[in-house]
Amino acid sequence: MAGHSKWANIKHKKAKTDAQRGKIFTKLGREIAVAVKEGGSDPNTNPRLKDAIAKARANNMPNENIIRNIKRASGEDQSVNYESITYEGYGPNGVAIIVEALTDNRNRTASEMRYIFDRNGGSLGASGCVSWMFDRKGLIVIENKEDLDEEELMMSAIEAGAEDVSDEADVFEIYTDPAEFSAVREAMENAGYTLASAEIAMIPKNTVQLSKEQAESVMKLIDMMEDNDDVQNVYHNAEFPDDFEM
Repeated sequence: MAGHSKWANIKHKKAKTDAQRGKIFTKLGREIAVAVKEGGSDPNTNPRLKDAIAKARANNMPNENIIRNIKRASGEDQSVNYESITYEGYGPNGVAIIVEALTDNRNRTASEMRYIFDRNGGSLGASGCVSWMFDRKGLIVIENKEDLDEEELMMSAIEAGAEDVSDEADVFEIYTDPAEFSAVREAMENAGYTLASAEIAMIPKNTVQLSKEQAESVMKLIDMMEDNDDVQNVYHNAEFPDDFEM
């Protein structure tokens, strides 16, 4: 598959998970709650909830937290309703950025997104202004451990319905059609593989190669986006230098 490895972004998110676990769990809980309210509390009949639970577990969210969020969302409290909104724009150096948010106040969130773009040398654009540069794909990441059989992993993924498997040295990246994501993820888990990450992601078709100085300005914007309580995911087409410290 064309494009660069997503592992640098995933490592960055994992580092933030270790440092800000509480905030990450809050965002994952919000994702679970929205899935429950849209499709019910049974993951066997609610694919979005099943995927949200898998994502929470991949981020080491305790099972009791997951159950508590499902029960809370299944209750009678309808006082807070979140809606999904996607923002698109450009960061420094022409980097395309897509922001997925869950918010209870779209005016507040839009204002905050515009502020973050503007403050960091970017610009918030109209819907569709950069999404054409990305493909929506299921992305499953498995760390490349010494005892892992590469051929067996690739065969298992393809037989389960994966579109492509990319060997990125440190990890294997398994790409799927979004409709096949849950089935492939479950097949890899049932085969005994430990998933470092599993999500529906926006994969860039082409990337923008950055210098170290340019990378710092882009990463500052991404950090501010991910620190926002309403932001669930940030996708971009930046390619950072190999020696850049996330």
